Amino acid sequence: MLKNNLGYPRVGANRQLKKACEQYWQQKITAGELIQTARLLQEEHWNLQQAAGIDLIPCNDFSFYDQVLDASLLVGNIPQRYAAVVTDVKGNTELDLYFAMARGYQQNGLDVKAMEMTKWFDTNYHYIVPEFTAKQEFRLFSQKLFAEFSGAKHALGRVPKPVLIGPVSYLLLGKEKEAGFQRIDLIRKLVPVYIEALQRLQSLGAEWVQLDEPFLAMDLADKDRQAYEWAYKEIRKACKGLKLLVATYFGDLRENLPLAVNLPVCALHLDLVRAPQQLAAALPLLPPQLTLSLGVVDGRNIWKNNYDASLALIQQAVAAIGTDRVMIAPSCSLLHTPFDLEAETAIQPGIKNWMAFAKQKLQEVKELHAIAHGATELLAPNQAAIAARSTSPLIHQAAVKARTAAIGPKDDQRASEFRVRQELQKQRFKLPLFPTTTIGSFPQTDDIRQLRARLKKGELSTAEYDAEIEKATINVIRVQEEIGLDVLVHGEFERNDMVEYFGELLNGFLFTKNGWVQSYGSRCVKPPVIYGDVSRTADMTVRWSRFAQEQTSKPMKGMLTGPVTILQWSFVRDDQPRSETTFQIALAIRDEVVALEKAGIHIIQIDEPAIREGLPLRKQDQPTYLDWAVKAFRISASGVKDDTQVHTHMCYSDFNDIIEHIAAMDADVITIETSRSQMELLDAFAGFRYPNEIGPGVYDIHSPRVPGVEEMAALLEKAAQLLPIQNVWVNPDCGLKTRKWPETKAALINMVQAAAKAREVVKQQVTI
Repeated sequence: MLKNNLGYPRVGANRQLKKACEQYWQQKITAGELIQTARLLQEEHWNLQQAAGIDLIPCNDFSFYDQVLDASLLVGNIPQRYAAVVTDVKGNTELDLYFAMARGYQQNGLDVKAMEMTKWFDTNYHYIVPEFTAKQEFRLFSQKLFAEFSGAKHALGRVPKPVLIGPVSYLLLGKEKEAGFQRIDLIRKLVPVYIEALQRLQSLGAEWVQLDEPFLAMDLADKDRQAYEWAYKEIRKACKGLKLLVATYFGDLRENLPLAVNLPVCALHLDLVRAPQQLAAALPLLPPQLTLSLGVVDGRNIWKNNYDASLALIQQAVAAIGTDRVMIAPSCSLLHTPFDLEAETAIQPGIKNWMAFAKQKLQEVKELHAIAHGATELLAPNQAAIAARSTSPLIHQAAVKARTAAIGPKDDQRASEFRVRQELQKQRFKLPLFPTTTIGSFPQTDDIRQLRARLKKGELSTAEYDAEIEKATINVIRVQEEIGLDVLVHGEFERNDMVEYFGELLNGFLFTKNGWVQSYGSRCVKPPVIYGDVSRTADMTVRWSRFAQEQTSKPMKGMLTGPVTILQWSFVRDDQPRSETTFQIALAIRDEVVALEKAGIHIIQIDEPAIREGLPLRKQDQPTYLDWAVKAFRISASGVKDDTQVHTHMCYSDFNDIIEHIAAMDADVITIETSRSQMELLDAFAGFRYPNEIGPGVYDIHSPRVPGVEEMAALLEKAAQLLPIQNVWVNPDCGLKTRKWPETKAALINMVQAAAKAREVVKQQVTI
């Protein structure tokens, strides 16, 4: 019975990779120094897993930015526009090409946009979307896979398990960049390159190779199923003797189960945390030699494993197929969990005893293996922790549960329909056509971060800290006024993170000091932990929004995070339905919205970038989720008057299949990310005839490049062709927290000029 791990967090216990990447981008360290940091991290993580007794230790699960982008370079899928980056006078390396694809490139007169980025299934991790053309060719390009295998083999003194995105999932993760073909048809060109890579791994001594095929847990077309059958048959023929493990996760295989168990591979991994019921369905279908990897330890959440429940699944599998054909594993890569619970010294011991981070989850795999082999003395401490959590008074608050139960039909309804509200809001704010704004945050400089750190250390009093934040707020208001923005924001300098900030002010949340997880590239977040019933006992944002409005005659947006996003970007309690927790959060946000309106803030943004992210992967499961997710947003937004304008923001999502539900949210204004896709995402809103106002992002904030006026004006022209011009706002794709001030100012100046140009075009058309 092997102990298997699918992947491990990359950035390091102290975010060493994040810091090194950012230093490299700022030209403060060399490529060699960045690579050395990565090598030390990899060796540390390999050795940690070996010390935990893991038998199949993954390699190539490490990435400088994103594992899907790594796969694109492995198979030579490099869009033509990046050829100029390679030949630029700087003499760029493969690493520079890689980062150019992820972040864009703007040097030596060369201006190349980054590739599109979107959410990895239903997680808050983002991946770089592969681009495909009808005449797409593939070739073995990057050597990273082989270098990491050899490095891990040398460091461990044993053979590691390389991890690759499977060929079918790789194609399905991408996007066709021209009409007239389907990307899945490229499978016959792609598989020979995979075979070449696998054969080379085999020549280097590889024994097991993990191919991640999460799309087996999705709705598949007939062509997709045929691609799976053909691809793995070809790989098996060409790679005899190599043990292939196909890993599925994030859901139930359902009708794809017969397809998955009959692929010509040695092992199949099942996510038995998300879908424990699929084990019983799978066991009767297994071919005689197929091994099952049982994903019984939760790779997506931080709660301690219930050994009794996991052992029941392990014993069920062993009884059916024998010990030798069973592996014990986390449900998915541990990329989605923090590094080490031992580093947390401030969490209440009773609650801490209910938790497990990545390092502890490896120990859970080890202990489950030991218990399955007779070490039953390990059961009692786990059973005690599980029992203590289920009965703890820290979790359950009767008043909160009663308020949620009392939600009525009027609690999620604005007083009037949108057209009535729109007219009242136009009269109140008197904004021009193509009004300009930002999404909320402005650059968080080192000075701001140091202020927060000094406050936590007790080096600054609260009054001293507030005085400095006031200065920063006044400064950012003056900058916005000087640039000429129409609707201002206060900059959010008092906030550490858009979810963590609110969680710190709500009951039922706790926080870690080092619980970082990767969101994209070097961007790491520290999700709060929702351990109990959620409620609001005091104002959370009113003080700063009121202060900011007092500094300007222009309208100031109040900035809030929506209930679904707070849920999705937290580690959520698993002892009640997620909808119940979301409604509790929605009522807390509703109270804050009403308080902002009373304080004189009449434009309020309730960000919901995670609405799409929370969508169940299977279509048949989606209506139930969308019903309660939309209802939660409407509860949070419906306590204000008609002339108070409610905004929401969403980013890095495909809206085509949920557009009617986005409309049902009934936000007065929605802002979305569209620049990387060249306004392609607006097609869904135009085709649906989206009735409310919309701000399509005109520049990509995840890239340091500064788009020109003409570029943004062209995007606005596209938007004006698709949407009623009186409904179009002008804004960046997302918040500006991670950017630097010089590029931010330059881009916003260009954005305001682009809006002015769009107004002039409309004026000339009216005159004609």
